[in-house]
Amino acid sequence: MATQLAPSLLVAPDPGAPGLTAPVEARDETGAPVPLRVVEERPLTIYLNAREIVTAMTVGDHPEWLALGFLANQRMLRPEDAVTGVDFDAELGVVVVRTARETDHEAKLARATRTSGCAVGTVFGDMMEGMAGLRLPPLEVRTSDLMALSQAINRTPSLYLEAGAIHGTCLCRGAEPLAYFEDVGRHNAVDKLAGWMRVTGTVPDDKVMYTTGRLTSEMVIKCAAMGIPALVSRSGFTAWGVRVAQEVGLTVIGRLKGRRFLCVAGEERLVRDHAP
Repeated sequence: MATQLAPSLLVAPDPGAPGLTAPVEARDETGAPVPLRVVEERPLTIYLNAREIVTAMTVGDHPEWLALGFLANQRMLRPEDAVTGVDFDAELGVVVVRTARETDHEAKLARATRTSGCAVGTVFGDMMEGMAGLRLPPLEVRTSDLMALSQAINRTPSLYLEAGAIHGTCLCRGAEPLAYFEDVGRHNAVDKLAGWMRVTGTVPDDKVMYTTGRLTSEMVIKCAAMGIPALVSRSGFTAWGVRVAQEVGLTVIGRLKGRRFLCVAGEERLVRDHAP
């Protein structure tokens, strides 16, 4: 069914992959046994060359893309940096990203901000770095595409449907879902997407990022830094996130459920071609 709904998906969740979920004994309100699967979470330590950067709690899939995306979104890995290797050790839970340029990030590492992300996100250095003067391309967003995306993504087999307690992020073009990632923290799912986009050379200008999580400043800044001009969620917003979106020209739509939604930034770029 997922193939019929979203034939364009280049990367899709694999809820049956070993190690992503585990069985747990549960009983319901009557005391009856209920078979239950829950998502795993495990630490993943990210190194940039010889420097340990952070340890993230993650569901465990796509560790290389997660590491690349995290470093890119922290501006520790520049677009022009040549990545000479990405090594993952599953037994140690370590990813090492190697670059041709020698890196030095003491100043950034000294300024860490705990974000509002699930599983406790962390942003190093100045959160607004790179936002000054940024203006995203004015992408036209059709509301009929939003309805189609919401239906397709919600029906795609996923860890969320299998076990819950997880967030999803999907890169889309028009009404087509392209790459769908999940993780216990919504920031991790976005970083996996950023890593995939870097490796595949995906152009962001005509894309929409759909996420299941709330649209905090961290999520808005990550989306803007990735160059994606529209951000959509089935959840709500924070005031700082809205202000940043308005400053950089990011279209932001939240509380998307069925045919209903709220647009807090970029109203002038919406084409309302669906029946409310």
